[in-house]
Amino acid sequence: MSKQMKAMAFYSTGSPDVLQLVNFDIPEAGPGEVRVRVKAAGVQPFDTAVRKNGWAPPGYQIKTPQILGNEFAGTVDQIGEGVTEFAPGDEVLGWAVLSCYAEYVVVHADQIVRKPKNMPWDEAGAFTAGGLTAYTALKELGVGQGDTVLIHAAAGGVGSAAVQLAALWGATPIGTASPQNHEYVRSLGAIPVAYGDGLAERVRTLAPGGVDAALDAAGEDALRASVDLVSDKNRIGTIVSFELAGQLGVRMIRNQRSAERLAQLADWYEQGKLRVHIRQTFPLEQAADAHREIEQGHGRGKVVLVVE
Repeated sequence: MSKQMKAMAFYSTGSPDVLQLVNFDIPEAGPGEVRVRVKAAGVQPFDTAVRKNGWAPPGYQIKTPQILGNEFAGTVDQIGEGVTEFAPGDEVLGWAVLSCYAEYVVVHADQIVRKPKNMPWDEAGAFTAGGLTAYTALKELGVGQGDTVLIHAAAGGVGSAAVQLAALWGATPIGTASPQNHEYVRSLGAIPVAYGDGLAERVRTLAPGGVDAALDAAGEDALRASVDLVSDKNRIGTIVSFELAGQLGVRMIRNQRSAERLAQLADWYEQGKLRVHIRQTFPLEQAADAHREIEQGHGRGKVVLVVE
């Protein structure tokens, strides 16, 4: 009889209450794969959209009971044939689509990197998605030395990583955030600015020399303000407002994950150049409460599930 693991999954879409603890067979690592005993898994707005609407990323199909979660950290406990770069006991972090709210996850060996020794488990579990999305977005927008870049939702998981990377790469980030998050956004290296009516005028006052690029992680109003402020539409991108992006002729940015980029991000963390703020942690079985926290909006940093 197969050994079983616990995971948070849903049988039907709806409110956070549809999430429940379900038993699954523990997966086995195949050729080129590793199995990881999960210690922590990040919770993203992406997850809440899947749970609420049954939305799935391109190439994936919802199969109930459907596990959620796209980023994790844990300890390698099984390696498949041909895997030489990892061994049981290695502490790692990485990504896997719709499978991380679980005690075990199996991934290809090129989807994990070694966890920095100075990184706590909760931060490791919430490190991958925001870091890689921010890295992808800023590279696509060509952000670098001397640029002024507007980053919407700068206190969120993607936004806070984007602010830090933009500053690290020599740009001046301006970050939109709720007033209660302005000090936090400033501590990351950005000039904070309030959301809402008159945003474009406030940004022009802060950046009389103009804005070179903009990243929207907030929604349609933010994207429209970005079009008012940035003359080159090729340097405006969104990770959330894809329909409007098509109408406006700006970039729709999808994550380009790679172990090479993730290893670089982990290296910057180890050097103290990048940090992760954990807003709140929940035990795995309280994933519904974690989703409620995410859906309140305007939160600071990341929400994490801790797997005992």
